[in-house]
Amino acid sequence: MEKQERIKELVIKLNEAARAYYQEDREVMSNLEYDALYDELAALEKETGIVLAGSPTVQVGYEVLSELEKVPHDSPMLSLDKTKSPEALQDWLGDQKGMLSWKMDGLTVVLTYKNGALDRAVTRGNGTIGEVITNNARVFKNLPSRIPFDGELVLRGEAVIKYSDFRKINESIENVDAKYKNPRNLCSGSVRQLNNEITARRNVFFFAFSLVSAQGKELSNSVKENMNWLASLGFEIVPYKMVDRSNIIDAIAAFAEKVVENDFPSDGLVLIYDDIAYGTALGTTAKFPRNSIAFKWADEEAETVLTGIEWSPSRTGLINPIALFDSVELEGTTVSRASLHNLSIMDALELGIGDHIKVYKANMIIPQVSENLTRSGSWQVPKHCPACGGETEVRMENDVKSLYCPNPFCSAKKVKLFSHYVSRDAMNIDGLSEATLTKMIDQGFLSELYDLYTLSQYQEAIVEMEGFGEKSYNNLMKSIDKSRQTTLPRFIYSLGILNVGASNAKLLCKHFGYSLEALMKATVEEMTEIEGIGGVIATSVRDYFDNTHNQKVVDGLLPYLTFQEMPAEIDKGQQILTDKTFVITGSVEHFKNRKELKEKIESLGGKVTGSVTGKTDYLINNDNLSGSTKNKKAKELGIPILTEEEFLNMINEGKR
Repeated sequence: MEKQERIKELVIKLNEAARAYYQEDREVMSNLEYDALYDELAALEKETGIVLAGSPTVQVGYEVLSELEKVPHDSPMLSLDKTKSPEALQDWLGDQKGMLSWKMDGLTVVLTYKNGALDRAVTRGNGTIGEVITNNARVFKNLPSRIPFDGELVLRGEAVIKYSDFRKINESIENVDAKYKNPRNLCSGSVRQLNNEITARRNVFFFAFSLVSAQGKELSNSVKENMNWLASLGFEIVPYKMVDRSNIIDAIAAFAEKVVENDFPSDGLVLIYDDIAYGTALGTTAKFPRNSIAFKWADEEAETVLTGIEWSPSRTGLINPIALFDSVELEGTTVSRASLHNLSIMDALELGIGDHIKVYKANMIIPQVSENLTRSGSWQVPKHCPACGGETEVRMENDVKSLYCPNPFCSAKKVKLFSHYVSRDAMNIDGLSEATLTKMIDQGFLSELYDLYTLSQYQEAIVEMEGFGEKSYNNLMKSIDKSRQTTLPRFIYSLGILNVGASNAKLLCKHFGYSLEALMKATVEEMTEIEGIGGVIATSVRDYFDNTHNQKVVDGLLPYLTFQEMPAEIDKGQQILTDKTFVITGSVEHFKNRKELKEKIESLGGKVTGSVTGKTDYLINNDNLSGSTKNKKAKELGIPILTEEEFLNMINEGKR
């Protein structure tokens, strides 16, 4: 196990060094040290047979799928019966020994390994049919891509996203309505992505909680021993405690103490009999297995008094209500505020200052107002924005009533707008925190985005600012100068157009040939022709460029910027495979590898996916008589199967 821990340690260390060097332009270790650690990692991987998916020794290819294939599970995945009573859990265990572990709050995934490599990953789905997410599982942060076991291995576990990563991702989303509600929702969306590059960026972790089968290996009758065997293969297993009737109450209390500091989301515990034969003999009910049971935390509520409502404006103009109340102790921490989300929720609670309310922590983590005992209903919508003093506006969107500040020059919007413009994925200007930007806006140094490029006129005053000095000022100027060379997608994203993220900006720019003029003139109809751009995004872009003030900002920025040339668009006349979807299987002869064939198809406008579905137009396979799953599926659906030679003839005919 020491060698496994060293492998994990080296993967983290080397990836951090690579990230610092390639993405942040700084060195945290010498090349000599990096090479030595890399060689140590490679040697340990060879010795143990364990290679983690995130290892720098593994190059994971990113792939975009058209849809996720659905497959039936070999055996139904039942839900667990639940209790909130520790004593009920103690009675359920009886005189047996059991394993008590976290009930991770993510997405359940079934993994199949063959010949030491990940062969298939499937979500729980509805318990009977799941979705194939093998492509995404290969980029889970801690999942072994190779294990020292050659037989077929099937296991189950939970894919989760840490609270710390969840917060970072939400902080990067300016539109409050677009923020993720909880780590589970974010994880579900991340694991079921069609583009596994997005999954990789979301930092998904996998925790094994059940060994299903291991071909050719005599399994133990103990759940604990089988779990520890999985750990020896390189899998991270769900943390557990072995319990019996005498210590289970104390064990539950020990888990409860760790919930607050736990970085991985959980919504309770799972207890399973350690004796597998005993648990199996109990069978199942129509809904639940009888060998295991879930324990859900009984939410700790506290009664308090609402002392105020704070209104927090955002860059998008949305003003968020926050409940302020007399401090109470919940789950071991002091709580005095909780988000109320929107005006509809406030109406439903009939809130008023002085009301007696009940608050709790959802899953022992997130403060929420659960009930209003006095329901005075005396709260009032603020008529003025707390940031700029302008008149507010109530809007009803998707049956939800929210409060907005419509003033385009609101100071809250200014700080958030500048903060977004200088962020890493936008113009990447270091040295301008929100606190620094607020000072510069308050002192009149910054009013519009283009003022960033004339900040040098305030050199003396900036050097004297708290937290600054000559060195900080010089570094800031260098960073601003560096931002002058950028790409059009980065620039479009940096403007802070509502609903336009970095990926949408790339789609828009590419479609219009990386021409700012063409994009600024594009109609909503033209933009919605782009796959991935809907009416909401297109309308936001059109509204932005139709605004006179926004036109002034863009015109003011352009003299300071130079856009890097992007790859030229392929001649549309050569796009002979447009709207055609291909699947490639088997070995290739005319191309170096399947990747080169895939690139050829894409260069002619076609798409390549990983599985044969009703949307597939052609399957390329040199062995037409193969009994492979893809061949069988293609024949069932009447999809033509082409050899490479037939494919080459087809595209050559098409070019004539």
